[in-house]
Amino acid sequence: MTALKSGINGFLILLLILGCQTATADSDEDYQQVSVADPFIEMHTGPGRGYPIFHVVEKGQSILLIKKRTQWYKVKSPRGKVGWVHEDQMEQTLTPEGERYETEKPTKEGFVNRNFEAGALAGDFDGANVLTLYTGWSWTPNISTELTVSQALGNVSDIQFATVNIMHQPFPEWYVSPYVKLGTGIITTKPRATLVFPEDREDELLVAGIGFRAYVSRQFFIRAEYNSYTILTSRNDNDQVEEWKLGFSVYF
Repeated sequence: MTALKSGINGFLILLLILGCQTATADSDEDYQQVSVADPFIEMHTGPGRGYPIFHVVEKGQSILLIKKRTQWYKVKSPRGKVGWVHEDQMEQTLTPEGERYETEKPTKEGFVNRNFEAGALAGDFDGANVLTLYTGWSWTPNISTELTVSQALGNVSDIQFATVNIMHQPFPEWYVSPYVKLGTGIITTKPRATLVFPEDREDELLVAGIGFRAYVSRQFFIRAEYNSYTILTSRNDNDQVEEWKLGFSVYF
């Protein structure tokens, strides 16, 4: 049991390392430069229209592109000010060659070639309401691994479980793409005490499932799945549990 917990913790750390980019101190020469073609562009203090405009760059001036987050570009002005510009305004800038700058908007191709994804699903776990959070990493268009953490609230007990799964997606290029999964994990059952105080129970489990991902737009897709769990109890008979879930996910 301890080895399985260590494996899950190690897998989570690996996903965090692969999914995050380490910040480095780059010089201005490392950034792409574009010039403003509109009368002006507006720089916000953060990546969203709710953040205030604090600086304006006028037509003909150049800006440096530092990074992109969703629909916003982090840029640096000629005066050294750093802020965020929406991709709609970035499309009205020019490259040093005099061509329109092409923004990298998320597309279906990005969905097919995604590396990291995360999301939340809700549904039914053997009659109990279940909520699942997950992160996943695609090693190839067909093969990926994922870590899930779930909470199920029933009438007589609360259940928490975590799994590590291997996913196979036979048709990653499809708009609605089916997949199968196999995995293992740990489940903890906490009975709701009344007149007695039953002990919490922790068991290992195996999971086999099928599902599909359906691309919606930009970086979002719908995910639905059915899972069959085998709970390896200390009793003579193992428990079989069925689960249905539906949710939204985002890819990077």
